Amino acid sequence: MAEHEAGDPHRPPPATAGPTPDPARGGQRGQGGQGSQGGQGARGAQGGQGAEGARGDGRRAVLALACAAQFMVILDVSVVNVALPSVKDSLGFDAVALQWVVGAYAIAFAGLLLLGGRLADLYGRRRVFLCGLALFSLSSLVGGLAGAPGVLIAMRAVQGLGAAVLAPATLTILTTTFAEGQGRTRALATWTAVSSAGGAAGNLIGGVLTQSLSWRWTLLINAPIGLLTGLLALRLLPADRARAAARRLDVPGAALATIGVTGLVFGVTQAERHGWAGPATLAGLGGGALALAGLWWVEARHAGDPLIPRALLRAPGVRVGNAVMLLAGACFIPMWYFLSLYMQDVLHYGALATGLGFLPHALAGIVAARLAPLAMRRIGARALIVASALLAAGGFLWQSALGPHSAYVTGLLGPALVMSTGMGLLITPITTTVTSGVAPDAAGAASGLMNAARQVGGTFGLAVLVSVAGTAAGAVAGYQRAFWAIAGLCALVAALAAALPPGPPARTTDARPTPDTPDAPDDDPPDPPTEAEATR
Repeated sequence: MAEHEAGDPHRPPPATAGPTPDPARGGQRGQGGQGSQGGQGARGAQGGQGAEGARGDGRRAVLALACAAQFMVILDVSVVNVALPSVKDSLGFDAVALQWVVGAYAIAFAGLLLLGGRLADLYGRRRVFLCGLALFSLSSLVGGLAGAPGVLIAMRAVQGLGAAVLAPATLTILTTTFAEGQGRTRALATWTAVSSAGGAAGNLIGGVLTQSLSWRWTLLINAPIGLLTGLLALRLLPADRARAAARRLDVPGAALATIGVTGLVFGVTQAERHGWAGPATLAGLGGGALALAGLWWVEARHAGDPLIPRALLRAPGVRVGNAVMLLAGACFIPMWYFLSLYMQDVLHYGALATGLGFLPHALAGIVAARLAPLAMRRIGARALIVASALLAAGGFLWQSALGPHSAYVTGLLGPALVMSTGMGLLITPITTTVTSGVAPDAAGAASGLMNAARQVGGTFGLAVLVSVAGTAAGAVAGYQRAFWAIAGLCALVAALAAALPPGPPARTTDARPTPDTPDAPDDDPPDPPTEAEATR
């Protein structure tokens, strides 16, 4: 115990107190190559460095693959936003139908995330990753070539389905490739940085492609990238082995979860147009809530292999962590909406200038995400969540001082650096907390639940904040009020984070590896020996 307390706070303690070296700290496993008890690890053993280096290179390649796929998914949430006027003129959309170019993707993405995450657990990560990638890429190709509004909307919905399968698979691949500890934390930090870059780059890339080529290339570009990513996945990801016949998809639970989340997201999107008392809004919210209540009843009483494993929801880190992620999504996803409107409607920036205006947000978020593992080692995940949420709140308060004549440096750049630094530092410790202690056979469910919490939070947050902004007198006053409200939500994130467990949680299910996931040690260099280890 003394060794564990003096070492890395994010690495779980050894399973036994005997002299067997801990594989997460670099000790060799197996009887054929067992190292000495003096602490000679696999990386220091003679002849072992080449194998460890090859394994490390392979895992870095898998990290790059997962990040590339995640970048595509997050990019397409926002890449068509600045292209919407061109889409409207090209295909003859009316104002009502045009919103579904964005809404169809968002609803399908959020509504199917729980199902998409569980599929990776039951049918294999490689297989599900490739299926999601194929759906996403082919629908992008057909959507980019669409000649009618209905075709484009349908393909955007299929894109959302592919993204809902692909996004949890990327996170599941990482959490089952990297053992818990600093190696996984650094991998998740890179994944978070790429996600932040995708969100900010969507506006920039969409503006560049629309202005220099055509709006169609905001979709067509996914086809060659998806093909290359698929070829790399076939080479890098291990083949899936046969699953036990007893493990089957919980079809009633999957259907109820999809209907429930989709209904809620649909209702919220209708609230933006018809108000919270509108028939479409009430039907969506009521139907979604009823389906989710049915999901709880089915999962608690009838499901043999639930869509969301029961042990997963009993873990405090998972319950509270997903609540924190939901609120974080309600803060950060609407930010892009309000800032984009402010730059174009108030400051009169063009599509390309608006995209360039988001560059500081992307760069600050990337740098902060890369620094998050170091900050976690110094102060711990829970303290970092609290501190970064308060930092982001300060940035949003600064942003609320915007006006029609604000200079770029004081009106956009300064607030961007503060709030994007807070966002970049925040997501990695939340992701680490939610996925820590989760056995490989439930990693997909945990990933899908976390992604769903973030997307649903963002959708609800945007609808509520649009309503809040609409009560103000004038557009600028509305934006100011929205950023004040986001600052308050960030403060609520900090308060809720205090309920997170202080240390790494215990596993939420039996810690058995799945057939296609070898129980391999972390590929990163071992931590420096503690005083207890050096004198042992």
